[in-house]
Amino acid sequence: MKNKDWFTEWFNTKYYHILYKDRNDNDAQLFMKNITEYLRLPKTAHILDLPCGKGRHAVYLNSLGYQVTGADLSENSIQEAKKFENEKLQFYVSDMRAPIEQSYDAIFNLFTSFGYFDDDHEDLLILKNIKNALYKNGVFVFDFLNATFVKKHLVTEEVKIIDGIQFDINRAIKNGFIYKNISFFADEKQHEFTEKVKYLDVKKMIDYLENVGFSIEHIFGDYELTDFNESTSNRLIIVAK
Repeated sequence: MKNKDWFTEWFNTKYYHILYKDRNDNDAQLFMKNITEYLRLPKTAHILDLPCGKGRHAVYLNSLGYQVTGADLSENSIQEAKKFENEKLQFYVSDMRAPIEQSYDAIFNLFTSFGYFDDDHEDLLILKNIKNALYKNGVFVFDFLNATFVKKHLVTEEVKIIDGIQFDINRAIKNGFIYKNISFFADEKQHEFTEKVKYLDVKKMIDYLENVGFSIEHIFGDYELTDFNESTSNRLIIVAK
């Protein structure tokens, strides 16, 4: 199945980082500040950011005083993140499906970094790994798109020009997945990548979490931590223990 691990290839290309280079750091920082305050996480807490990308959430969490570990499958991203390492901030390459060796006070799965796999067992395996790596009263923060909202407001076609590259983007929802097809011409070559994440609405996600033994503490609908509303919230943020 050539398409199975689409993210391994796409996340490791320079074009992925070009397309998403304007991601809003203010949003990321606001969310990290709000969620750590809401959780009353003491500064002694050790947080795992999984997967961490190039480390923008992890770096900011570390600046708030936390010990943070970031793990991601993309070697390119980890190489970039390692530039920020210090005594209380470390990064390493890891697949979410592999058991997590250490224990943590909190594990964050941020910015729709879940639901990549065709087989539900792999998604459940990731959640089991996370649960097993939490200390007894540890907390899991899950930040995903609100599938119901996405369906209602789906932009099927979009063109973005970044660094002189025209990215043609097509989106569709089919066979239980949200697809985003990205095609562009760069370095004298036509490229095409497809991102896909499982269509996981709030009910399905709660089922997943309860299936592996998590209990749901709270559900928020945005980075301001407003209560979740299935028809109007743009995020699905679940705090579980």
